[in-house]
Amino acid sequence: MKSKFLDKLIDRLDRMDSDSVQTQFLHLAREKGLLETIFQAIQEGIVMVGSGARIRYANRTAEGLFGFKLADAEGQPIARYIRDINWEKVLNLDEEEWEKLVRREIEVTYPDHRFVEFYVVPLAAVEQGEQGAVVIFRDVTRDRETTEESIESERMKALTLLAAGVAHEIGNPLNALTIHLQLLERELNDVADESLRENLTELVDVSQREVHRLDRIITQFLRAIRPSLPDRKPVKMERILDETLILLAHETANRRILVERKTTKDVPSVPADETQVKQAFFNVIKNALQAMGDGGILEIRTEVTSRFVSLCFEDNGPGIAPDDLGAIFEAYHTTKEEGSGLGLMIVQRILRDHGGEIEICSTPERGTAFTLHFPRDDVRMSLLEAPPKM
Repeated sequence: MKSKFLDKLIDRLDRMDSDSVQTQFLHLAREKGLLETIFQAIQEGIVMVGSGARIRYANRTAEGLFGFKLADAEGQPIARYIRDINWEKVLNLDEEEWEKLVRREIEVTYPDHRFVEFYVVPLAAVEQGEQGAVVIFRDVTRDRETTEESIESERMKALTLLAAGVAHEIGNPLNALTIHLQLLERELNDVADESLRENLTELVDVSQREVHRLDRIITQFLRAIRPSLPDRKPVKMERILDETLILLAHETANRRILVERKTTKDVPSVPADETQVKQAFFNVIKNALQAMGDGGILEIRTEVTSRFVSLCFEDNGPGIAPDDLGAIFEAYHTTKEEGSGLGLMIVQRILRDHGGEIEICSTPERGTAFTLHFPRDDVRMSLLEAPPKM
């Protein structure tokens, strides 16, 4: 309410009878109640600050966004809740700072992680001489998520189109190369010069290995882009892990990697696609082996909670640089000479299709832990104990 209006009202009080005074105050009360109802109903957060950038008013939305109550925050500096803003310049209508605040977005971590867009209206811009400002906030977390989902969807569509082209343009020539290399290998048996035959055989072997490697890359790419829906059946994760480790036993031994297993008793079954889960385990373990190189320890832990059966794969390799953590699930992102950059993207897709979660913890020079959380087949509901009767 404007101070000039109050001054005029006070001047008139002496000239009013008791009925007129009562009528005026009832009118003010109704207006205040209506405005209060509107402010509390809107989805935007509203905070009014006075001189010294101290909070004078906040609606419920603002309280929820920043995790405070007006009764506690009133009179406190707004800088306690919104940092990195020069509030003195804002309240003095500094043009440079005002341009920065035409549209500003901040990241809030308490009480919940979210993104908030806000703008400031200094009261002096509306009423000359009035101190303070109104700050209006809008939660844009869902907008950001929708934008990111849209970008991801468009990216996957583009990759799918590329996959179709790759399968057609490269797949057929690879098949032809494989057949002709096999024919050439047979013809080498008729070469009389043993030294020449050995040299040619070695060249053919190298060519066949490279063709097979390229074929595996294409297969991985197509599997990542066009995954099949999981055929879920109750499976035991420990058995699938055993079979995966057998597949990689030769490579594990060659790299001199020690595998340590830690499990709990009575691990429940998980509704999952056995083939896809094995692929996820294979990719994570392969990634750990490549990270450690020659020599290392891979610890695999099985844990059970009320919601998940979780498997943690922890290596003692070089770890992942902080700058690379945000991109490890992107297609073709790899820091290894022998990596395709598709393995972890496939793992993420498999976990997502199973309704699970993937957790990463990495410390440079100490190692990386990938934890795969699969929803249980018998998810239990946790009930809170009733408070004791008074």
